[in-house]
Amino acid sequence: MSSELSVNHLLGIKYLKREDIELIFKTADHFKEVINRPIKKVPSLRDITIANLFFENSTRTRLSFELAEKRLSADVINFSAASSSVKKGETLIDTVNNILSMKVDMVVMRHPNPGAGIFLSKHVNASIINAGDGAHEHPTQALLDSYSIREKLGEVKGKKVVIVGDILHSRVALSNIFALQLQGAEVKVCGPKTLLPKYIESLGVEVETNLRKALEWCDVANMLRVQNERMDISYFPSTREYVKQFGLNKKLLESLDKEIVIMHPGPINRGVEITSDVADSENAIILDQVQNGVAIRMAAIYLLASKIKQ
Repeated sequence: MSSELSVNHLLGIKYLKREDIELIFKTADHFKEVINRPIKKVPSLRDITIANLFFENSTRTRLSFELAEKRLSADVINFSAASSSVKKGETLIDTVNNILSMKVDMVVMRHPNPGAGIFLSKHVNASIINAGDGAHEHPTQALLDSYSIREKLGEVKGKKVVIVGDILHSRVALSNIFALQLQGAEVKVCGPKTLLPKYIESLGVEVETNLRKALEWCDVANMLRVQNERMDISYFPSTREYVKQFGLNKKLLESLDKEIVIMHPGPINRGVEITSDVADSENAIILDQVQNGVAIRMAAIYLLASKIKQ
């Protein structure tokens, strides 16, 4: 197994090889042990400066990246588009080049436009990590999801995973499909037909519109929220109707004849895609996902930074 990534940027799972994922997981195992020590820092990236550029709202991802960077002793600068010159009409490349002229080595970017990270990687001289680009990809989320499945069930290969909810607007769904298939898992999607992309079956994914059938089939259910902020039309009659057909509650969970693992990338809309008693149950590994997010992001940053140092 190689000790370095095959890529210089982390733009999407579709650009990674299976060996890359294995290397990130192996590195994350080490960092998971580090963040559970009394002294949670390592001096690995003392000479690296990282800029976090968020052109879209974020809580978990931004905090997780910032914590990962600080645990590695990197110098961190944070940028929020809402209070920047982007509001005055500055272009993305100008914004980033101005930041890079301050000698920044790596950029972590979330952007509302699909492909923003790819575009940037071709025009600037820094390592780019995509922290979510529109409804396209969110690679570190998919990596931490797979890592959490591996931690809970031993391995990802051969496992049956259903992704439930708003697949159409979800970058998490697309990255997860790529990551799970790359590791040999079976993937199904479940949701209203209006929230499933037309091309979804061309990705080698089965569609199931009955939630109970999907849950009876799977080992893991990844519950996604409905992304109202990306919707300009109504995709289903009402929230009540959605909850009735695609909401996971304790009664449904307990009526299955097996134990399944429940995941959620957050933020949770409690009472819509998942009820509180399910989110807080023994079956749910939602907070494990958050903790694993820091270790996975530490691993990705560390491995990309070691390529910069060369």
